[in-house]
This record gives sequence, C-alpha cells and structure tokens, in this order.
Amino acid sequence: MQHLDVVVVGAGPTGLACGIELQQRGVNTLLIEKGCVVNSLYNYPTHMVFFTTPELLEIGGLPMTSLNEKPGRTEALKYYRRVAEYYRLSIHQYERVLKIEGGDNDFHVTSSRAEYHARKIVLATGYYDLPNMLDVPGEELDKVIHYYKEPHPYYNHDVIVVGAKNSAAIAALELFWTGARVTLVHRGNWISDRVKYWIKPNIENRVKNGEIKAYFNSHILEIEPTMVRLQTPEGEISIRNDFVFALTGYRPDLEFMASLGIRLEPSSQRPRTNPDTLESDRPGVFLAGVIVAGMHTNEIFIENGRFHGKKIAEAVAEALKKTAP
Repeated sequence: MQHLDVVVVGAGPTGLACGIELQQRGVNTLLIEKGCVVNSLYNYPTHMVFFTTPELLEIGGLPMTSLNEKPGRTEALKYYRRVAEYYRLSIHQYERVLKIEGGDNDFHVTSSRAEYHARKIVLATGYYDLPNMLDVPGEELDKVIHYYKEPHPYYNHDVIVVGAKNSAAIAALELFWTGARVTLVHRGNWISDRVKYWIKPNIENRVKNGEIKAYFNSHILEIEPTMVRLQTPEGEISIRNDFVFALTGYRPDLEFMASLGIRLEPSSQRPRTNPDTLESDRPGVFLAGVIVAGMHTNEIFIENGRFHGKKIAEAVAEALKKTAP
C-alpha cells in the first residue's frame, strides 16, 4: 500500500491546481483520474471555443497562449498537459476511486487498480462526467450518445438531439450544416433563453424555417434500433432514427459524496463546507471546484474554481504540521 499525505480525486483543471499548490508546499500528493488528464475538457466538442480569455484559464502561474482572442478546446488540452508535465505531477489516469474508508489522517483509498493510505482527501471530481440520463427503454443502445464531439460521422443520417440549451443547440446546428437530418426534442416550449446570444437566433431560424424539425413540450418514450417513439402534444408518434444525442446536461457525483458521509443541503444538494478551508463536514475531506456548488453548477467554472487549490493547500499543509509524527 502506497502511503501519501494527500490523494486528490480528479485531474481536471481544479484538481491540477490543487496538486500544484500542495506540491509547492512539500505535501506528498497523488492525483487519481478515472479518465485522461482534464477528462471533462476532452469530452467537449472537438472545435469548441471557450467563452473566456486565456488568462482566466491559467493555473500554476504558467501563461496560456492562444492564436485567437479566446482559446479553443485543443489549445486548452495542450496547455493543461504542459502544466502537468512542467510540475511533474504524480497522476494516475484511467483509474477509478471505488471506496474511501477510515478517518482524518488515516484514510484507506481503494481504486480499480490499487490501495492507498492517505492523511487527507481532496475531491475535485467536477460534474461533466455524469450525464443526466433519459431513463427510457433503449437508452443503453450504442446509438445513444451523451457527449457530442463532431458532426462528420452523422452525415446523411437521421439524428435526434434531446434538449434545447447551449450544447444541444450547437450540436443541432453543426449536424444540420454537415448534412444530417436533425430533429430536436425538448420538454420545454421553446429554445432556452440561456443559449448564447449568437447561437440562439440561428437555431430559432432553422426551426422556424422547418430545416430542423422540432417537437416542443415533448419527450422520448422509447428508443429502438431504427425508430424512436415520442410523446408530443398531438399524441404518441414514431420517427425514423439512426442516432440519439441525449444532451440534457450533467451533474456532480453527489452519490459518491454521500457515501463518504458528506451531508448535502436538501434543496440545493450543496455539500456543507468550511468557507475558509473548503473542508467538508467529514474531517480531512476537502472539496474543490464545481462540486462545492451542488446542483448550482453555473456558479463555479474553471475561472474561479482554480483558486480553490491555494485555499485547500494552505489548510492541508497547516493541518499536517499540527499532526506530524
């Protein structure tokens, strides 16, 4: 069993920031990531452009450069790889944390590959890795996709996009432009007002012109290999279908936090944390990034979550000094 000061669960931008700050304070730290480094960003659409400028995505004091005013996904992936390499962070990729037992200064971490002893735990698991499921028959079929990457493979196919927020609107437009026959299905009565202002008129016009077929106040009843059954205001219908993009949002892994004994506020599912240290109400377990906000995932982004690392590292380093053998 490997003995560590801290195990950080998650190697997204916030997890990397925590690892850097802890390492700079001489804290023996391991990051464990169930996917690749910055796995959530990897799952973004291939040609996605951030809505923010490069300096707001920087961590560890390393400058981020971009060919344009706002960086794209590929530039971000390259930047965070460079950060991890520059600081020589200890990161185990494609390893899932299954269980955390024990207590403060004596945690036993079981992963899909090994077991570890850690004095402190930092959870930086984000929210993008857990899609909101449709919970309908047939959702397990390979044709159902929860992460839209790029439109080319779906040329000349019948596709359904479920949802009407940013990711759904962008996917529907790109698929349409690439030659897919797109149908939009949404429980609400129109395109979400939260869609970016330069995207919203475009998707609305495609729908109004009938170029993208849309069923509002509707939902999927069942997904079949070549068809999809819908419930619409006019009744139940079946339509031809090759692929379903279920772009209905994502959520933090609240169940994992609850399994650790971290209490969540009933209405917001916000975990209880010390605002000065970000230590949860389970001593020795610290929370970083978007999971601090519970279901209010629009409150914390890379731009502000990256600062959690310093706050946590200062608290952890101080606590380790007090309990040093």
